Parts: sequence; structure tokens; C-alpha cells
Amino acid sequence: QVHLVESGGGLVQTGGSLRLSCDSFGSTRSIDTMGWYRQIPGTQRELFATVTRGGRTNYADSVNGRFTVYRDNNKNTVFLQMNNVKPEDSGVYCCNAVSRWGPIEAPQSREYWGQGTQVTVSS
Repeated sequence: QVHLVESGGGLVQTGGSLRLSCDSFGSTRSIDTMGWYRQIPGTQRELFATVTRGGRTNYADSVNGRFTVYRDNNKNTVFLQMNNVKPEDSGVYCCNAVSRWGPIEAPQSREYWGQGTQVTVSS
């Protein structure tokens, strides 16, 4: 199992910056993709940014160059640098990790979620 712990959220004014961090614990050896999703009403989440172990990134259109996702593979920690934040960026950001293992021709996978960290951008 993998346990994810987010930090770095808080209250920030429009145009300010935050850096979210997500530390992973447990069976982290097989973690591949890590990323950040924003919780929306109900159980749905919207993708903001992901990064694979190999460094491939994926960003939501709303980021528009303001956010950067990066990771420390040795510590299995993923970061989201948020610059020039806007009120519409507010929400609960959840860390996600996907573990992959097994033979390359028949891999297995498992997904994990953190509890989330609140980001509030004041106008």
C-alpha cells in the first residue's frame, strides 16, 4: 500500500504563489505516475497536472503555463508550483499516485489518493 500526504495549501491573494508537496510512504518502489487533481462536488476530480517517473508531464488547459509539476524520484515526492494564482484555482487539491509492477508484457497497477490540501485564492 501507498500512503500520500499533501502539504503546502493555504490562503493566498490573487497573483501570489504556492507550492504543493505530496510525500509518499509505504510500498513506493513501484510508483510510476504522480499528480494533482482538484476535488469537485461529489466524488469527481479534475486533472491539473501529472508527471511520470520518466518525466512526461500533462497539464490542464486552465493552467496556461502558470503551474509546474515536478518530482523527486528518489523520495517519491511530487510538487506543484503554482504561480500567478487566480480565484478560480481555489479548491481541494488531491495527490494521486499510480503504482505499476509485474512483467513488462503484463503489468499490474493500483491507484492511490491523498486526503487533499485546501487552496483558497482571495480576490
